[in-house]
Amino acid sequence: MNATATAAAILVVDDEPDLRTLYELTLLREGYRVETAASVGEARQHLQARRFDAVITDMRLPDGLGMELLHDLRAQQRRERCVVMTAYGSAENAVEALRSGAFDYLTKPVDLKQFRSVVASAIQGADSVLPAVNGARMAVQEPDASNPVLARLIGESASMRNVKQRIAKVARSMAPVLIHGESGTGKELVARALHASSQRAGGPLVAVNCGAIPENLLEAEFFGARKGSYTGAASDREGYFQAARGGTLFLDEIGDLPLAMQSKLLRAIQERSVRPLGSTQEETVDVRIVSATHRDLAADVQAGRFRQDLYYRLNVIELLIPPLRERREDLPALCEALLARIAQESGGSVPRLTDAALQRIAQHPLTGNVRELENLLHRAVALSDGQELHVDQPAAAADAPAPSSPARPAPHRPQAAGVPVAAPETPATPSPRELGAWLDQQERDMLERTLRETGFNLAAVAERLGLSARQVGYRLKRLGIAIPQDAHHGE
Repeated sequence: MNATATAAAILVVDDEPDLRTLYELTLLREGYRVETAASVGEARQHLQARRFDAVITDMRLPDGLGMELLHDLRAQQRRERCVVMTAYGSAENAVEALRSGAFDYLTKPVDLKQFRSVVASAIQGADSVLPAVNGARMAVQEPDASNPVLARLIGESASMRNVKQRIAKVARSMAPVLIHGESGTGKELVARALHASSQRAGGPLVAVNCGAIPENLLEAEFFGARKGSYTGAASDREGYFQAARGGTLFLDEIGDLPLAMQSKLLRAIQERSVRPLGSTQEETVDVRIVSATHRDLAADVQAGRFRQDLYYRLNVIELLIPPLRERREDLPALCEALLARIAQESGGSVPRLTDAALQRIAQHPLTGNVRELENLLHRAVALSDGQELHVDQPAAAADAPAPSSPARPAPHRPQAAGVPVAAPETPATPSPRELGAWLDQQERDMLERTLRETGFNLAAVAERLGLSARQVGYRLKRLGIAIPQDAHHGE
């Protein structure tokens, strides 16, 4: 018996007597206090009479839908977390329930192990009040200032305060979250803040770059593999889903997954179970899915590059990360934080950020967002020879968009950690000719060395440098690096 849950009260709503009894006995064995109802009307009577910690309700009931109870709880700003049970194959009902504020969902026939796990998760932190709907006052949880990961989201602009409040709000449920933002805006940092703000903070956060995994290894990497299931599989190994049990699985650049893998990922998310490569048995996995992309996935769906059903499953809650050009008032705080990090990494002091330097920084278009700002500060620190930071005047500064001017989304400018990248088409932060040539040479040397070390295996190069194969190809072409005709592409 779970001693910490002995006082928790749960209302189970289902019109099938045998299932009500099964759920009741299962929960009683876990130490919960349980009441049952067979209809929406009967459930409302129970809810009027007392408070519960959680409500478990079937979607279809004789006198209405279980969603009506969820709407009642939200409208009354009650604390009960609601878990909705949907029929097998009714994925749209599960998505609708999560979007309406359900804590989680269960698919019938219900797996009792998963049932107990979901209920236990719902009970934890059940004292928080559910937000109201239809424009009513919302009990928005303020960000926890003591949370070191959330504190790393620098900025107090209106858009960043909205992001932090949104994180604090959506962290309370199990609903999948899709983080959308331009390259360099800090999508992984937001995912880490979301995980750290949730009740799953004690579990693992497994971050996966979907564009960096060779296509022939995707299934084994995601779902695990049994010994002998493929050449080189010398022992059983866990996949990302198993490694993230009890925590969060962060799928970065989800739009880079090939269609065949999208289908397998959809099934794993819907069924909450995976089948390791070479195994005949499925394994139940308890993970929360958070994904991120810089792409317009809705357009990719229309073009047939991304599965519509997977898109709706991932995009239950959307978090939009504003580009830096739309929150330039955060520049002073961002610069100070980034300079402090540069000083810590270098083990020495950095020149002081002056008002003049800050004005020069603000004149840059910063199309690469926070990542570009960090690179700009690294270069400024390297070129400054006094106590004050000196920043180059951007080329065509007069053409740079003003802070309040609307701007189109910036093109994707990927960059691997430790690989300085110059953007030749529209240089955002031009530097002296010697420095530009030096940076290009450093990138060329790194790529050529990695190509030799991997035997010109482009997929292995991409994985080692944290890039997608497409991004590696772009850099090779830009730098004029030739590769053998028989180079292995990892396909």
